[in-house]
Amino acid sequence: MVVGEAEGIVLRSDRAISLWGGIDPSSGRIIDRRHDRHGESIVGRVFAIPAEKGSSTGSAVLLELIRAGLAPAGIVTSETAPILAVGSIVAEELYGAGIPIVCLGPRDWTKLVDGEWVRIGGDGSITRP
Repeated sequence: MVVGEAEGIVLRSDRAISLWGGIDPSSGRIIDRRHDRHGESIVGRVFAIPAEKGSSTGSAVLLELIRAGLAPAGIVTSETAPILAVGSIVAEELYGAGIPIVCLGPRDWTKLVDGEWVRIGGDGSITRP
């Protein structure tokens, strides 16, 4: 988990994604043609994915998204996401602008609803207004 607060509309997928090759760092759009949310933007959303898969260079993609102002407001996963955490932590160090990364257990993961507005608390909690 990377501590931080954020809020936004959930963009939820039940499919893992690799940020490297799966997200366009120049637009924040999902470009993996096999992904169920292909073509959608993660910018400013609470991006909910079960896991990040693939290359450790996903950290660099998240770092670039944050630098360019095209990152999601936060990321929620159902599995530990060290690649994502590294990208957010480095962005905080370099730019003073990391994003929260939260890992939920299976029961809480299933409660996330696509399109709902949520708030990520500094303690990793997810609340709905």
